Amino acid sequence: MPVITRDQVRVPLDVAPDRREVYVDNYLKATRNSGRLMLFACDQKFEHLNADFHGEGIDPADNDPEHLFRIARQGTCGVLAGQRGLIAQYAADYPELNYLVKMNSKTNLVSTKQEDPFSALLSDLESVLILRDNGVNVVGLGYTIYLGSEYESTMLADAGQLIAQAHAEGLIVVLWIYPRGKAVANEKDPDLIAGAAGAALCLGADFVKVNPPKPAAGTSAEALAVASEAAGRCGLVCAGGSTVDAPTFLSQLHDQIHVGGACGNATGRNIHQRSLDEAVRLTKAISAITLDDASVEDALAVFEGSKEYERQA
Repeated sequence: MPVITRDQVRVPLDVAPDRREVYVDNYLKATRNSGRLMLFACDQKFEHLNADFHGEGIDPADNDPEHLFRIARQGTCGVLAGQRGLIAQYAADYPELNYLVKMNSKTNLVSTKQEDPFSALLSDLESVLILRDNGVNVVGLGYTIYLGSEYESTMLADAGQLIAQAHAEGLIVVLWIYPRGKAVANEKDPDLIAGAAGAALCLGADFVKVNPPKPAAGTSAEALAVASEAAGRCGLVCAGGSTVDAPTFLSQLHDQIHVGGACGNATGRNIHQRSLDEAVRLTKAISAITLDDASVEDALAVFEGSKEYERQA
């Protein structure tokens, strides 16, 4: 079972000296003392509007935003990631959860064919610190960058400043980085995915969320290994993508970690579009692989309810 101690947490040198212990606390909370991130991505409530939460193949419970928080409470997650307003409305009833505040977002109404993507800041760090002062367990921030967009320079600058400010307060930062825009012919190109991982490192992020690459030859996990190495000391995690059957998803996740060198996962639709009971079991199955190096077979047993899982560390 992967376990790290406080002295094994590598604290970046842009963390203020009097916030180093806070940073260590937040890093250990987010990774459940494993060094790996199990991120429950709930930011799609904004990004994809209601299409991901209501309709054919989606459990009716998912239309209620509180479904996300019920899953996180009953399941096993490292952090729940969502916009500041979403967290502010529900966190008082779910104070035990670890939260990562998504600082920028856009809807998917304007396609890349119409205009290059740009995701602007929705709030500043001070508004997040107010949440923390009010007892919300904010452990980090998230920010999306679209590399290749004509607006990438603005997003890169905002991200760089945000990371410096967050680290100064002892918060971790996860960057969502996707090559996207008219200049990008293939968003899943392995070289571009590796480049995105390296850009996150240069900006000082603690983790970077990327889409799984699609190589012309070899497997996605093998191509991901190049990106993981390019990320250096910035932990790479994969986006979960659209909902697939549990055996396929868990097998892909296992390969991403053990072949691709990923430091965890960031999953949204594959979890929350299910019923509460099924979603809870899937978070535990995902965490069994991500946090405790379980086999696909053991994780499937957790998902199917024939085996119990609880993170001990």
